[in-house]
Amino acid sequence: MQRGKIHSIESMGLVDGPGIRSVLFLQGCGLRCKYCHNPDTWQLHGGKEIGVDEIMKKLRRFQPYFGDTGGVTCSGGEPLLQIEFVTELFRECKKENISTCLDTAGYGFGNYQELLEVTDLVLFDVKHYLAEEYTALTGGDFSVTTEFLNAVRKSQTSLWIRHVVVPNITDSEAHIKGLGGYIKAIPNVERVELLPYHTLGMEKYSVMGVDYPLKDTPPMCKEKTKQLQKLILDSIS
Repeated sequence: MQRGKIHSIESMGLVDGPGIRSVLFLQGCGLRCKYCHNPDTWQLHGGKEIGVDEIMKKLRRFQPYFGDTGGVTCSGGEPLLQIEFVTELFRECKKENISTCLDTAGYGFGNYQELLEVTDLVLFDVKHYLAEEYTALTGGDFSVTTEFLNAVRKSQTSLWIRHVVVPNITDSEAHIKGLGGYIKAIPNVERVELLPYHTLGMEKYSVMGVDYPLKDTPPMCKEKTKQLQKLILDSIS
């Protein structure tokens, strides 16, 4: 069976998809988002190597807590960098009626069809909807995440959209309205959630000896985030 590089496992998470879920945070990410709070997951060679069979043993123990809506979520890092491992894990989960959720920025290497066939829900992290701004914010190529989104369209997998609101970067009404237009063109979107930028990961950068790009940016106002949440829901309705 496939073995994956795992940063950590949260036994019973409540914010990574519907219901109570076991969350696997996988190692490796090709993006370098300015607001990333998990820089310790960037490198693929980190973490602990665990086999699909070992993960399934854990999931069977937690399964009574999942109820009708919970299950397993693969997050990261970027789980698409370990697509063979995630695909095999999800395939095994489907055999045992465990709901599967993929928490991703859509930044992999293509060939997503087999994975999406065994994925019940995609939590899609939209970094930005404009190519140039996407690259400035993440260091990545917008066409890569667009390819993934096109694969999700084709598979008709259900989507929850998430977007981090950062002061002076993605917090203007014009930006949110533009984001709404981008989302409105995506089928199968069941939920849109704006997440306020926070600084909880800053200490990790210090420990790693890496400069934090947004060290002078304050946490996003939660009240303003709520206002923008209403704005984006109005714009896509």
